[in-house]
Amino acid sequence: MDVLINVFVGLHVIGIAALLGGFFTQMKAMGKGEARIGAGMLHGALTMLVTGVALIGLHQADDSPVNNIKMGVKLALLVVILGITYVKRDDERVSTPLFGAVGLLTMVNIFIAVLWV
Repeated sequence: MDVLINVFVGLHVIGIAALLGGFFTQMKAMGKGEARIGAGMLHGALTMLVTGVALIGLHQADDSPVNNIKMGVKLALLVVILGITYVKRDDERVSTPLFGAVGLLTMVNIFIAVLWV
C-alpha cells in the first residue's frame, strides 16, 4: 500500500508543478496584462484533484488518520482554482488580479499541505 500511496503522491506533485509552473511562466505576461490560462494549468489542477481524492481514499483504506478539516480547506481552494482555470481557459487575456489569485491560491494550498499538521 505504501508504494501505491507514494506513486499517487508523486503524481500529485506533478500536478502541482504543472499548475504552478504554468503560473510562473506567465508572470512576465501578467505584468503586461497579457497572461492567459494554459492547458497545462487546467490539467495540473485536475491531476491534483484526482490524485488528492485517491490519496485520501488510500489513507483511509490503510487505516491512517486523515485530517478532514484540512482536506476540506484544500479541496475548497482547489475547487476555486479549477473554476477559474476552467472558465478562463479559452480567453486570450485574463485579468491580472484573477490570474494572480490562481498562483496565490496554489501557493496557499501548498503551504497548508506542508505546514498544517
